[in-house]
Amino acid sequence: MLLDINDIQKFLPHRYPFLMIDGVLEMERFKRIVAIKSVTINEAHFQGHFPGKPVMPGVLILESMAQAGGLLLLQEIPDRDQKLLYLASMDNVRFRRPVVPGDQLRLEVNILAWKGDICKIQGKAYVGGNLATEATMLCAMVDRDKPANPGK
Repeated sequence: MLLDINDIQKFLPHRYPFLMIDGVLEMERFKRIVAIKSVTINEAHFQGHFPGKPVMPGVLILESMAQAGGLLLLQEIPDRDQKLLYLASMDNVRFRRPVVPGDQLRLEVNILAWKGDICKIQGKAYVGGNLATEATMLCAMVDRDKPANPGK
C-alpha cells in the first residue's frame, strides 16, 4: 500500500464517518490515483439504506471518487492546510451495479484538466474488476477561511 489511512488523513480534511477512502495503491503525480474503500455493514447509512437489503448510496460512491481525486490534487498544493476542494459539478454519472457490504471499491481517478483553482477529473469505481460507477467531476479549490456563500 502506497498510503494508509494515517497518511491519507495528513492530506484530506475528512474524518469519520465521512472519510471514504481507506488506502492508496497507486499514484502518478498530476495524472492518476488508485485508491480503495472497504465497504462494511458497520457504516451508519446501511441502517436505513435499505433495511434487510443494504446497498451503498450512489452519492457516497461518488464522494469516494471525489475524495480520491482530492487526495491526488492536494499532494501538489503547498498550502493545502489553508485550502478546501468543493465539488462543483458532475456529468456522465452512471451506476452500473449495486455496491454492498463486503465489497471493496477500487477507485480509479484521472485528472482530465487542471487550470488555476478548477480541476476536471474522471472517476471510475470497480468491484471485483466490474465497473460499478463512473462520473466526470469538476472541483473548485477555495480558501478554507472564505465563506461558502459569499453573497449571503
